[in-house]
Amino acid sequence: MSNTALQPAQPAPAIRAYLGGSFDPVHRGHVQMAMAVYQSLLPLAQAQQRALYVSLLPNSRSPFKRQSSDPKHRLAMLKLAIQDTPLYIDELEIWQPPPVYTIDSVRTLRQRYPADSLIFIMGMDSARSLDKWQDGLQLTDYVHLWVFYRDTMPVPDTDNARQALQCWLPTPLQTAVTDSPAALTQSISQPSFIQTPTDPTIEQAVLKNPASGRIYIDMRQVAAISSTQIRQTLQQPRGDSEAVPDSAAGNHTKPVRDEQMTAASAINAIMNPPDSLAKWLNPAVYHYIIAHQLYSVAQFR
Repeated sequence: MSNTALQPAQPAPAIRAYLGGSFDPVHRGHVQMAMAVYQSLLPLAQAQQRALYVSLLPNSRSPFKRQSSDPKHRLAMLKLAIQDTPLYIDELEIWQPPPVYTIDSVRTLRQRYPADSLIFIMGMDSARSLDKWQDGLQLTDYVHLWVFYRDTMPVPDTDNARQALQCWLPTPLQTAVTDSPAALTQSISQPSFIQTPTDPTIEQAVLKNPASGRIYIDMRQVAAISSTQIRQTLQQPRGDSEAVPDSAAGNHTKPVRDEQMTAASAINAIMNPPDSLAKWLNPAVYHYIIAHQLYSVAQFR
């Protein structure tokens, strides 16, 4: 029997999808997007007998944001948010000094997993602006893109809405759009290099091939709640709608200040988040925010 026959079969390349962001704080919309991708890819992964990993990829600090919470708090909230889900967390970016650009991360991921199918998840609002990102149009040299439609955007009134949305992407990326998520499980050929001895000032030149990554536009509407809106809600005093008599001012009233909350009202705030937050925050994440006094106005002064 030959040595080749004794070699164990190599596992099929895995399928790996990543949803990046600051997650400050993580909310149900983030988990909803990641789980939608997981549920769509799982039948494909099972049919192809491939491992599937869908991960949240928290960044160190967005280059577009001047302030963000301590990475240890954002990471702790992420772990609470994905309890009882099949999702993972990848810490590639979170401990790096900013700025950390997505193009650098996808290059690192491609080096780390050269044979795997890599997918980067984003909203259409981000996909439309990729030409303004650091080397954003080069993302598809390394990963496929799974783009979610957002419910704040008007639905194109055509028979093929996905094809209409294709025109929203930067022009160089429009030819990469596919109608099937199965196309995103294919391998991506890496950019090729050739020697250029005729020009001694240039050691190598990249062959300019069409983008090898594909783009799938997911027409399922994802609620457009943002972490910024959640932080603003958390910063609003819970007692603004309450009033107490002001004995020094006759019948005039004044709002109850946060610092004047009694122990009972503080417990009530922990156990019963306002409706606007209960809808979007995992209860464990909300309790963590209250316990660690995150997103107070004083924090961002």
